[in-house]
Amino acid sequence: MVASVVRQWRAVRPELDTGPMEIIGRVNRCAALLQQAEDAPLRRAGLTRAEFDLLGALRRTDHELTPGELVRETFSSGAAVTKRVKHLTERGLVERRGDARDRRVAHLRLTEAGRALVDGIMPEQLAYESAVLSALDTDRQDELAGLLGELLSRLEGHMQALRI
Repeated sequence: MVASVVRQWRAVRPELDTGPMEIIGRVNRCAALLQQAEDAPLRRAGLTRAEFDLLGALRRTDHELTPGELVRETFSSGAAVTKRVKHLTERGLVERRGDARDRRVAHLRLTEAGRALVDGIMPEQLAYESAVLSALDTDRQDELAGLLGELLSRLEGHMQALRI
């Protein structure tokens, strides 16, 4: 699909350097395809990707987090975290505890049901990811992880510099 788009651009605008499109287009296409397949276990559990990211943050840190900490852990907005926490609390997956010293602060943690749900989904997620990556040998996977890590680090630094 990306190769076809690049060929079309080269046909109508041969002077353009489509090299960046070949990389960004493929990264975006991979991300979209991976997201669709990864979300299958989440859909069966009645979760969105964003809700699972929030539950995963609570599980992997293995302690209570404030909504502000969840914003940073999940790269989400405060309003989005508030909405997700409300929904996950209503489902009995997250519980909220008020701060004894400051009533404006909430502490959030997984319930036993929330922990069991995350622990049940993670092996399926990781098995899927391993199967997808098995097309590349370990050295190529390491190389790809390094390159993507470098790109991500630069992009995050660039976005911070622009205050986006």
